[in-house]
Amino acid sequence: MATVAARRLLQPRWVAGGRCRLLGTAAEASPGGDSARGGGGSDDAIYVKKPSAATAVTTRDETSVAMPTSFMTGSVVGKRFYRDATVRRADDGNGWTVMLDYRTLKSPAKRPLKLPSRALAMAIAAEWEYQESDGIRPFTMPLMKLACTALERVPLTRRKVIDNLMKKFHQDLVFCRSPADSELTIGVHQKQKEKIDPILEWVDTEFGFKPVVYTTFFGGKQDEGLAKAVETVLKKATDCELASIDAMAAAAHSLVIPLAIFRERLGIEEAIELIRLEEDHQVDRWGLVEGGHDVDIADLKVQMSSAVVFLELTWGL
Repeated sequence: MATVAARRLLQPRWVAGGRCRLLGTAAEASPGGDSARGGGGSDDAIYVKKPSAATAVTTRDETSVAMPTSFMTGSVVGKRFYRDATVRRADDGNGWTVMLDYRTLKSPAKRPLKLPSRALAMAIAAEWEYQESDGIRPFTMPLMKLACTALERVPLTRRKVIDNLMKKFHQDLVFCRSPADSELTIGVHQKQKEKIDPILEWVDTEFGFKPVVYTTFFGGKQDEGLAKAVETVLKKATDCELASIDAMAAAAHSLVIPLAIFRERLGIEEAIELIRLEEDHQVDRWGLVEGGHDVDIADLKVQMSSAVVFLELTWGL
């Protein structure tokens, strides 16, 4: 399923025509786009605000649709009820919104989903367009979930998000080094020196403090100046940037790797190689467990790729 989600995320950028006309604006949508496909569930129904009886003409601005809270948990939240997914300018001209037929898409908190760039709005519209008629599956919509996190959770818990990231910073993956005096770990140690040492040098150059490398599971403590420099970067990040960094850090068990991506020092493939360095060494030695390692690799690729795509589309790249 993870690989299917990745395909759906990338495909609309190159395929022209057909269903990918969603990449236009709401004004370009075909007539009759307000018809529904199926209904919602019971407790997790998708709530639609219908126009009042006194309204003579229904416009796209007069209706909306909000996702249930369970959308963020990954469960199926009801059948597809719309025909087309399009994008349009926000009412105040500041940002972009996604339209499901004539309905303005809202977050689980029932606030308008106002996105910073047209490119991000188009990508999220693509996620909605590729939902099947038998159910809306949030686990295939990583960009939509990241947008909800950035627009709702981060502004309210920004200090907590940063504190949580900094709490784990001293035990960062790139600071932990396998012992060189064991036959079982010498191979990993050599790969870490080859692949991770350049990142440590980048940290020294970028932040002005040399990281401390340790070989204990209990971790070490980095220079206070380095920790403050990293925290300053997080504090200056926008809500969308912080949501992306937080998502990558959770998947990578590292804050340095997301920051290297954020500062354009690392690409997605390089980052995944660093994250999986030790486990890939074990796979090379003992073999891959089907249904285990391969699923983990696919899931990591989706989590990291979607966060990076979200970050870049936020910038309008």
